[in-house]
Amino acid sequence: MAAHKRQAVGVDIGGTGIKGAIVDLESGALTSDRIKVATPKGAQPEDVLGAVREVLATLGVDDSDTPLGVAFPAIVKDGRTLSAANVSERWIGFEAEKFFEDGLGRDIHFANDADVAGVAEVRYGAAKGQRGLTLLTTLGTGIGSALIYNGVLVPNTELGHLHRAKHGKDAEAYAAYSAMERDSLTWEAWAKRLQWYYGHLEFLFTPDLFVVGGGVSKHADQFLPLLKLNTPIVPAVHRNNAGIIGAAALAGDER
Repeated sequence: MAAHKRQAVGVDIGGTGIKGAIVDLESGALTSDRIKVATPKGAQPEDVLGAVREVLATLGVDDSDTPLGVAFPAIVKDGRTLSAANVSERWIGFEAEKFFEDGLGRDIHFANDADVAGVAEVRYGAAKGQRGLTLLTTLGTGIGSALIYNGVLVPNTELGHLHRAKHGKDAEAYAAYSAMERDSLTWEAWAKRLQWYYGHLEFLFTPDLFVVGGGVSKHADQFLPLLKLNTPIVPAVHRNNAGIIGAAALAGDER
């Protein structure tokens, strides 16, 4: 394996799947197959730890020599998860970083999944070299967000939970990709919901660039051209690999 300065492992824990790969830290490219296992039903801490062990063993990096970053769908502060999106409520107020470090027998870098996706796009993707305010969103089961100013991340923004006045639902319940599937929306009908969401973000933050991530970004030509915004809006380069790449990049920084 190459020198530690050039490679790290990223693991991205989601509500339905847990993905991992080895990442070249110079280019941001995956240097191994992407390994994916199903997130255990209920996503209890012990079961998720077991699934992460399986991913690392399959990659052949279940030792402590290679830096490891772990992305998780929750607010993360000082290693503690303060929310739980599509995982067990036991994660709320949980010492997650220590739990993984003790269970894996190694140091890790632990962070919010949308935040690390933002880091990946700033370092290796659509927002590389971008000055001013970049706002990345991930459209999937929910809506994750990463707020980045002049390349510096402002963590845990949770802008998928903005509420629509007088409607009783937050943005992700109304406009996430899961809402499109749930309500059997056409691209055009879904774009009307996204127009409200991105228009509201534009009013609140006046960003210089929107980056749209998540698996649906591979179909960006179906919905982004339908949006009428003053801010440029582009698909993420790394799509569903952004969490892996960003987690690995931050782990490499720490090492």
